[in-house]
Amino acid sequence: MPSSDPLCRLLDVLQPSLAMYLADSGIWSYPGRESIKLALADLVGDHRSLVERAAVALEDRGIMAASHAYPIGFTGCHDVDMKSLLPRVVAGLRGQVAAIDTILESTAGDVVADELAREAKATSLGHIDVMEQVAASTS
Repeated sequence: MPSSDPLCRLLDVLQPSLAMYLADSGIWSYPGRESIKLALADLVGDHRSLVERAAVALEDRGIMAASHAYPIGFTGCHDVDMKSLLPRVVAGLRGQVAAIDTILESTAGDVVADELAREAKATSLGHIDVMEQVAASTS
């Protein structure tokens, strides 16, 4: 049964993202547009930091962070140009922001979860802007 702890839910939102999949699968190591790769690396680095901090906070609470799995549909990205994946990454980030808004509704009294969720939302919103700029500049 999934945990109702807001930090667990935050991990469920951040970990199985398309950007994380692209990093873990090595797709972005193929030759291509460096600006896109750098933007994705920044996004993944920020989200991994948040994931690690949330996992440590959960451990302090005596809760084991659940492992994650990527959606099978992500495997179809291997033969797609990185620029054409940007709209999907941005859509995923927008979905994360909406899910984080829902998490924030349940963080009253949980300072750690509230701070991490707010940081995750701000980070995702910032990366949406960056991804949109990168997409526009590589047209």
